[in-house]
Amino acid sequence: MTDYSDAFLKKVLQRTKVIAVVGVSMNPVRPSYYVARYLSLKGYTVIPVNPGHAGKELFGQSVRASLSEISEPVDMVDIFRRSESVPPIVDEALAAFPNLRTIWMQIGVEHTDAAAAAQARKVDVVMNRCPKIEFQRLFGELRMGGFATGVISSKL
Repeated sequence: MTDYSDAFLKKVLQRTKVIAVVGVSMNPVRPSYYVARYLSLKGYTVIPVNPGHAGKELFGQSVRASLSEISEPVDMVDIFRRSESVPPIVDEALAAFPNLRTIWMQIGVEHTDAAAAAQARKVDVVMNRCPKIEFQRLFGELRMGGFATGVISSKL
């Protein structure tokens, strides 16, 4: 299922404080970088996860090689990897974070079996969506042509 109510998505974004972003890039033009940066600027603690950049610093946090290297509690795991890479990431997340609330798979990323495994552990799952886009949409930050999205009076 990739049809989520606005109320559900808003609840997920409001209750989340710490996000582990798996597959984050150090390249500022890559979506994984600017989504993670945006989330950090919105007050979330973003823990970057990428084995190729482990030990470097990004968004005030040390990049971790894997989820299992994170010692602090994590509310959400945001996955920037291909769909076929999702099951071991979900398994590791479920093992590493007993109080995990959400698995979020980015646009184009879906894995129903991994989602079912997470849901069986009472973890909410969002697939094929971007938390940055949803945050902007749900909290009124999307802009088009200089105007905030929404109804614009025809009496201008």
